[in-house]
This record gives sequence, C-alpha cells and structure tokens, in this order.
Amino acid sequence: MSFEEIQNIIVQEFGDSVIVREQPQDLMPYLVIQTDKIAAVCAALHANEQLYFDVLSCQTGIDNGPEAGTLEVAYNLYSIPYNHHLCLKVVIPRNAAEESLPVVPTVSHIWRTADWHEREIFDLVGIRFSGHPDMRRILCAADWEGYPLRKDYEAQEYYHGIRVAFDEHNRQNGFKGENWRNN
Repeated sequence: MSFEEIQNIIVQEFGDSVIVREQPQDLMPYLVIQTDKIAAVCAALHANEQLYFDVLSCQTGIDNGPEAGTLEVAYNLYSIPYNHHLCLKVVIPRNAAEESLPVVPTVSHIWRTADWHEREIFDLVGIRFSGHPDMRRILCAADWEGYPLRKDYEAQEYYHGIRVAFDEHNRQNGFKGENWRNN
C-alpha cells in the first residue's frame, strides 16, 4: 500500500484537518498529525485490517532548538504481515524554563514498546505523555536537573557533591574518561 493510500485512509476516518502537514519525500515520507489526535490515529492504524501496524519500531523525541521554538515526537510504524512502513510526527511548542513541560497523549496502551520510549523522551527531551502508566525518568536520576538532549541543555556542575563535567579535575584524580586507552 502506498503512502498516499494510507494517507487517504486516515483522512476518510478523521477528516482533512487531522493532517497538519505532509512530507511525501522518497526516503522517509511522513505525516504531521494534530497532537491531540495522535493516539486515536495510531489506534485506528493498528486496528485497521488493511493496514495492521502491529509494531512501533521507534518513537523519538526531537528538539528543533530554541530558535525554532518546537519539539517533535516521531513514530515509526511497521506492519509485519503487509510490510507497510509509515512515519507520523507531532510538533509541539517548546516550553520556557519556568513553564510546564509540553504534553502529548501516550500510545503505550496500543504498543507496549512505547512505555519505555516515552519515558526516555520524557527523561532526555522533556516531553510528558498524558495517560502514560509510569511517567518517570528512566536513564537519569530522579532528581536530575534538565533534559540532556535539549539543544540549550547545560549540565549541572555538581550532582550530590560529585563533579559532573569531565575536565582536568577528573583527569588529575585518576578518572580517565571514555577514551581511557588514548589517554
């Protein structure tokens, strides 16, 4: 089934307005979906007998930077029985430091793999997923400050008295870093 045919199925079920933008490029075409409709669209793509997107191959958070003022979540869907691929995205406004985190509906009730993907996106990019069963950090400590994959992220200097940044202080105290064989 072609990208256009899948797009038509989405439009038939949800109307034209559910697709904010389309990018029909050859390498990886994608559709930008209204944020509040992403879970419903994903559920329909999973349940549709012509499509049956049974795998969420990847779910990724993207920071477009402070200049662009947006964050994205990309969903790479795959249908094992039909060999269909589809990429969906939602684009949300980036929050300022004093504002609450942006929120996207969870798809973890459709694909269990989204559980950890969404926790990772929350932890590293700072996007919350409403309806997620366990929205907490997964890679950083629970009290870690900031979101390390944001383009304007500045690591805290100390974490519980431990110097965070690798520098001459670490080298002089015996820590050789990730490239210890070259040091």
